[in-house]
Amino acid sequence: MPEEPCQLIRENSSLRQQQELNWASLQSFRTLAGRVLEELQKQYGDAEPPAPEGARAAGAPSPDAGRAVAASAAGAEPDAMQQAMADLENINAHLFSIEVLMERIFDVRVPDEVEQKFREVAGELAPDPLNADRLRLNRLLHQTPDLPDRG
Repeated sequence: MPEEPCQLIRENSSLRQQQELNWASLQSFRTLAGRVLEELQKQYGDAEPPAPEGARAAGAPSPDAGRAVAASAAGAEPDAMQQAMADLENINAHLFSIEVLMERIFDVRVPDEVEQKFREVAGELAPDPLNADRLRLNRLLHQTPDLPDRG
């Protein structure tokens, strides 16, 4: 289950940490999706060898990605599997495009004052749930008994 957004903000409160977090997430998604596609292509066969990484121009998805695979399989696989493989090829192409765009955010360098502002805003958006003041307030709220309904 993915982490709650507030926790990701709280634990990665600087611009640099957010850049690295998003880069790592993208890389893990591409790696896993690429490996699954390779395994499916081995299992179900493919008409053309997979393109080397980064070979497609700016990651443009191929609309005919799964059709050649479906033709080579001679109907031995369900259409749903062929569609899933085509969709995975498109996902991988889109992820490559996103990766190319994300590389540009690593060129951004900000002064320490801006990084500090990131941390301040992160504290406002995602306050620490274990903050002493917050814990005291929660305890007080839970100690106040609800008034009984009188009807």
